[in-house]
Amino acid sequence: MQNYKNNNTARRYMAHVSQVGTTQFHLRNPYIVAWWSMAFPGFGHLILSKYIRGMALFLWEMLINLNAHINLGIAYSFLGEFDKAKEVLDTRWLMLYLPTYFFGIWDSYRTTIDMNKVTLLAQRENHRFNSFVISPLEINYLDKRKPIAALIWSFLMPGMGQLYLHRIVTAAFILTWMIVITYFSHFAEGMNYILMGEIGQATRVFDKQWLLFLPSIYGFAMYDAYSNAVENNKLYIREQRNYLRSAYQQYKFAIKRSRY
Repeated sequence: MQNYKNNNTARRYMAHVSQVGTTQFHLRNPYIVAWWSMAFPGFGHLILSKYIRGMALFLWEMLINLNAHINLGIAYSFLGEFDKAKEVLDTRWLMLYLPTYFFGIWDSYRTTIDMNKVTLLAQRENHRFNSFVISPLEINYLDKRKPIAALIWSFLMPGMGQLYLHRIVTAAFILTWMIVITYFSHFAEGMNYILMGEIGQATRVFDKQWLLFLPSIYGFAMYDAYSNAVENNKLYIREQRNYLRSAYQQYKFAIKRSRY
Protein backbone atom coordinates (compact mmCIF):
# COMPACT_ATOMS: atom_id res chain seq x y z
CA MET A 1 0.00 0.00 0.00
CA GLN A 2 1.04 3.62 -0.47
CA ASN A 3 2.54 5.52 2.44
CA TYR A 4 -0.41 7.71 3.45
CA LYS A 5 0.80 8.85 6.85
CA ASN A 6 1.15 12.62 7.03
CA ASN A 7 4.31 12.81 9.13
CA ASN A 8 6.01 15.71 7.26
CA THR A 9 8.97 13.50 6.32
CA ALA A 10 8.23 13.27 2.60
CA ARG A 11 10.79 14.70 0.21
CA ARG A 12 8.09 16.03 -2.07
CA TYR A 13 4.40 16.86 -1.70
CA MET A 14 1.92 17.31 -4.53
CA ALA A 15 0.27 20.32 -2.92
CA HIS A 16 -0.05 22.55 0.10
CA VAL A 17 -3.29 24.12 1.33
CA SER A 18 -2.80 27.36 3.29
CA GLN A 19 -4.81 30.39 4.38
CA VAL A 20 -3.98 32.29 1.20
CA GLY A 21 -4.51 29.54 -1.34
CA THR A 22 -3.76 26.07 -2.66
CA THR A 23 -0.33 25.63 -4.19
CA GLN A 24 0.29 22.49 -6.18
CA PHE A 25 2.60 20.74 -8.59
CA HIS A 26 1.09 19.65 -11.87
CA LEU A 27 2.34 19.17 -15.40
CA ARG A 28 2.43 22.32 -17.53
CA ASN A 29 3.33 23.05 -21.12
CA PRO A 30 6.59 25.06 -20.97
CA TYR A 31 5.80 26.76 -24.29
CA ILE A 32 2.51 28.14 -22.93
CA VAL A 33 4.22 29.42 -19.79
CA ALA A 34 6.97 31.02 -21.89
CA TRP A 35 4.31 32.60 -24.12
CA TRP A 36 2.68 34.28 -21.12
CA SER A 37 6.08 35.62 -20.07
CA MET A 38 6.40 36.99 -23.60
CA ALA A 39 2.92 38.56 -23.45
CA PHE A 40 3.70 40.23 -20.12
CA PRO A 41 6.85 39.62 -18.04
CA GLY A 42 5.95 38.01 -14.72
CA PHE A 43 2.77 36.26 -15.84
CA GLY A 44 4.61 33.03 -16.65
CA HIS A 45 6.06 32.93 -13.13
CA LEU A 46 2.70 33.73 -11.52
CA ILE A 47 1.22 30.73 -13.34
CA LEU A 48 3.94 28.62 -11.70
CA SER A 49 3.08 30.12 -8.26
CA LYS A 50 6.49 31.84 -8.25
CA TYR A 51 4.91 34.93 -6.73
CA ILE A 52 7.95 36.96 -5.66
CA ARG A 53 9.77 36.45 -8.94
CA GLY A 54 6.61 37.04 -10.96
CA MET A 55 5.68 40.24 -9.13
CA ALA A 56 9.23 41.55 -9.41
CA LEU A 57 9.19 41.06 -13.20
CA PHE A 58 5.69 42.56 -13.43
CA LEU A 59 6.77 45.71 -11.57
CA TRP A 60 9.91 45.90 -13.72
CA GLU A 61 7.73 45.75 -16.85
CA MET A 62 5.47 48.55 -15.59
CA LEU A 63 8.43 50.78 -14.66
CA ILE A 64 10.41 50.33 -17.88
CA ASN A 65 7.39 50.29 -20.20
CA LEU A 66 5.91 53.50 -18.82
CA ASN A 67 9.19 55.39 -18.85
CA ALA A 68 10.27 54.12 -22.28
CA HIS A 69 6.73 54.69 -23.70
CA ILE A 70 6.81 51.25 -25.29
CA ASN A 71 3.03 50.79 -25.42
CA LEU A 72 2.60 54.21 -26.97
CA GLY A 73 5.19 53.33 -29.61
CA ILE A 74 3.35 50.06 -30.30
CA ALA A 75 0.05 51.92 -30.66
CA TYR A 76 1.51 54.37 -33.19
CA SER A 77 3.13 51.47 -35.07
CA PHE A 78 -0.25 49.71 -35.37
CA LEU A 79 -1.66 52.94 -36.82
CA GLY A 80 1.17 53.14 -39.34
CA GLU A 81 2.59 56.32 -37.76
CA PHE A 82 6.16 55.09 -37.49
CA ASP A 83 7.71 58.57 -37.20
CA LYS A 84 5.63 59.30 -34.11
CA ALA A 85 6.59 55.89 -32.69
CA LYS A 86 10.27 56.76 -33.03
CA GLU A 87 9.73 60.15 -31.40
CA VAL A 88 7.96 58.88 -28.28
CA LEU A 89 10.36 56.03 -27.49
CA ASP A 90 12.93 56.92 -24.83
CA THR A 91 16.11 55.00 -25.66
CA ARG A 92 17.61 55.64 -22.20
CA TRP A 93 14.98 53.31 -20.76
CA LEU A 94 14.47 51.17 -23.85
CA MET A 95 17.98 49.70 -23.72
CA LEU A 96 17.21 48.30 -20.25
CA TYR A 97 14.18 46.42 -21.53
CA LEU A 98 15.42 43.57 -23.70
CA PRO A 99 17.84 41.67 -21.36
CA THR A 100 15.32 41.25 -18.52
CA TYR A 101 12.47 40.64 -20.97
CA PHE A 102 14.26 37.66 -22.54
CA PHE A 103 15.40 36.47 -19.10
CA GLY A 104 11.76 36.24 -17.99
CA ILE A 105 10.88 34.09 -21.01
CA TRP A 106 13.90 31.82 -20.62
CA ASP A 107 13.56 31.46 -16.84
CA SER A 108 9.85 30.62 -16.94
CA TYR A 109 10.50 27.98 -19.64
CA ARG A 110 13.42 26.49 -17.67
CA THR A 111 11.50 26.52 -14.38
CA THR A 112 8.49 24.81 -15.96
CA ILE A 113 10.64 21.92 -17.18
CA ASP A 114 12.21 21.54 -13.73
CA MET A 115 8.82 21.66 -12.00
CA ASN A 116 7.43 19.04 -14.38
CA LYS A 117 10.23 16.70 -13.29
CA VAL A 118 9.44 17.36 -9.63
CA THR A 119 5.75 16.76 -10.37
CA LEU A 120 6.46 13.28 -11.73
CA LEU A 121 8.59 12.43 -8.68
CA ALA A 122 5.94 13.75 -6.27
CA GLN A 123 3.23 11.75 -8.04
CA ARG A 124 5.34 8.62 -7.68
CA GLU A 125 6.00 9.21 -3.97
CA ASN A 126 2.29 9.99 -3.47
CA HIS A 127 2.61 11.30 0.09
CA ARG A 128 -0.32 12.75 1.92
CA PHE A 129 -0.66 16.55 2.11
CA ASN A 130 -2.91 18.80 4.16
CA SER A 131 -6.27 19.37 2.49
CA PHE A 132 -7.91 21.64 5.06
CA VAL A 133 -6.83 24.69 7.05
CA ILE A 134 -8.76 26.86 9.48
CA SER A 135 -7.54 30.03 11.20
CA PRO A 136 -9.03 33.20 12.73
CA LEU A 137 -8.63 34.94 9.35
CA GLU A 138 -9.51 32.36 6.72
CA ILE A 139 -10.76 28.86 5.97
CA ASN A 140 -9.47 26.97 2.97
CA TYR A 141 -10.09 23.42 1.84
CA LEU A 142 -9.94 21.27 -1.27
CA ASP A 143 -13.19 21.28 -3.17
CA LYS A 144 -14.45 20.96 -6.74
CA ARG A 145 -15.12 24.26 -8.49
CA LYS A 146 -16.62 25.08 -11.88
CA PRO A 147 -13.93 26.19 -14.37
CA ILE A 148 -16.47 28.06 -16.51
CA ALA A 149 -17.59 30.07 -13.46
CA ALA A 150 -13.98 31.05 -12.75
CA LEU A 151 -13.58 32.08 -16.39
CA ILE A 152 -16.75 34.21 -16.41
CA TRP A 153 -15.91 36.03 -13.18
CA SER A 154 -12.42 36.80 -14.50
CA PHE A 155 -13.98 38.17 -17.68
CA LEU A 156 -16.30 40.45 -15.72
CA MET A 157 -13.50 41.62 -13.41
CA PRO A 158 -9.95 40.22 -13.51
CA GLY A 159 -9.07 38.81 -10.11
CA MET A 160 -12.58 37.64 -9.18
CA GLY A 161 -11.96 34.21 -10.69
CA GLN A 162 -8.89 33.86 -8.48
CA LEU A 163 -10.96 34.86 -5.43
CA TYR A 164 -13.49 32.18 -6.38
CA LEU A 165 -10.63 29.64 -6.30
CA HIS A 166 -9.19 31.09 -3.07
CA ARG A 167 -5.97 32.23 -4.75
CA ILE A 168 -5.71 35.28 -2.51
CA VAL A 169 -2.20 36.44 -3.43
CA THR A 170 -2.82 36.42 -7.18
CA ALA A 171 -6.32 37.86 -6.77
CA ALA A 172 -5.15 40.78 -4.63
CA PHE A 173 -2.29 41.53 -7.02
CA ILE A 174 -4.46 41.46 -10.15
CA LEU A 175 -7.30 43.46 -8.57
CA THR A 176 -4.94 46.15 -7.32
CA TRP A 177 -3.28 46.64 -10.68
CA MET A 178 -6.60 46.39 -12.50
CA ILE A 179 -7.82 49.40 -10.52
CA VAL A 180 -4.61 51.33 -11.20
CA ILE A 181 -4.58 50.58 -14.93
CA THR A 182 -8.31 51.23 -15.36
CA TYR A 183 -7.96 54.62 -13.65
CA PHE A 184 -4.95 55.89 -15.58
CA SER A 185 -6.15 54.53 -18.93
CA HIS A 186 -9.58 56.18 -18.50
CA PHE A 187 -11.03 52.82 -19.56
CA ALA A 188 -14.34 53.20 -17.70
CA GLU A 189 -14.80 56.75 -19.00
CA GLY A 190 -14.03 55.70 -22.56
CA MET A 191 -16.40 52.71 -22.40
CA ASN A 192 -19.13 55.06 -21.22
CA TYR A 193 -18.65 57.19 -24.32
CA ILE A 194 -18.63 54.08 -26.55
CA LEU A 195 -21.94 52.89 -25.08
CA MET A 196 -23.41 56.32 -25.84
CA GLY A 197 -22.15 56.04 -29.42
CA GLU A 198 -19.52 58.78 -29.11
CA ILE A 199 -16.60 56.82 -30.56
CA GLY A 200 -14.51 59.89 -31.37
CA GLN A 201 -14.73 61.20 -27.83
CA ALA A 202 -13.85 57.76 -26.47
CA THR A 203 -10.76 57.65 -28.69
CA ARG A 204 -9.63 61.04 -27.41
CA VAL A 205 -10.13 60.20 -23.74
CA PHE A 206 -8.31 56.85 -23.76
CA ASP A 207 -4.67 56.86 -22.63
CA LYS A 208 -3.03 54.47 -25.09
CA GLN A 209 0.07 53.95 -22.93
CA TRP A 210 -2.00 52.49 -20.08
CA LEU A 211 -4.81 51.02 -22.19
CA LEU A 212 -2.57 48.46 -23.90
CA PHE A 213 -1.89 46.80 -20.54
CA LEU A 214 -5.53 45.69 -20.26
CA PRO A 215 -5.66 42.90 -22.91
CA SER A 216 -2.79 41.05 -21.20
CA ILE A 217 -4.37 41.48 -17.75
CA TYR A 218 -7.76 40.20 -18.95
CA GLY A 219 -6.30 37.29 -20.91
CA PHE A 220 -4.02 36.17 -18.10
CA ALA A 221 -6.73 36.40 -15.42
CA MET A 222 -9.14 34.29 -17.50
CA TYR A 223 -6.54 31.67 -18.43
CA ASP A 224 -5.12 31.41 -14.91
CA ALA A 225 -8.54 31.08 -13.29
CA TYR A 226 -9.82 28.45 -15.73
CA SER A 227 -6.66 26.31 -15.76
CA ASN A 228 -6.31 26.38 -11.98
CA ALA A 229 -9.95 25.40 -11.51
CA VAL A 230 -9.35 22.36 -13.72
CA GLU A 231 -6.14 21.39 -11.90
CA ASN A 232 -7.69 21.93 -8.45
CA ASN A 233 -10.51 19.58 -9.40
CA LYS A 234 -7.97 16.94 -10.44
CA LEU A 235 -6.13 17.43 -7.14
CA TYR A 236 -9.36 17.04 -5.16
CA ILE A 237 -10.18 13.78 -6.97
CA ARG A 238 -6.65 12.48 -6.40
CA GLU A 239 -6.68 13.29 -2.68
CA GLN A 240 -10.16 11.81 -2.18
CA ARG A 241 -9.21 8.62 -4.03
CA ASN A 242 -6.02 8.21 -1.97
CA TYR A 243 -7.92 8.66 1.28
CA LEU A 244 -10.65 6.17 0.38
CA ARG A 245 -8.07 3.66 -0.81
CA SER A 246 -6.05 3.97 2.41
CA ALA A 247 -8.98 4.01 4.83
CA TYR A 248 -11.38 1.49 3.27
CA GLN A 249 -9.78 -0.56 0.51
CA GLN A 250 -8.47 -4.04 1.27
CA TYR A 251 -4.78 -4.37 0.43
CA LYS A 252 -5.51 -7.42 -1.77
CA PHE A 253 -7.91 -5.46 -3.95
CA ALA A 254 -6.33 -4.44 -7.28
CA ILE A 255 -7.52 -1.32 -9.04
CA LYS A 256 -6.32 0.29 -12.22
CA ARG A 257 -4.52 3.58 -11.61
CA SER A 258 -5.94 6.75 -13.12
CA ARG A 259 -3.59 9.06 -14.98
CA TYR A 260 -4.44 11.71 -12.37
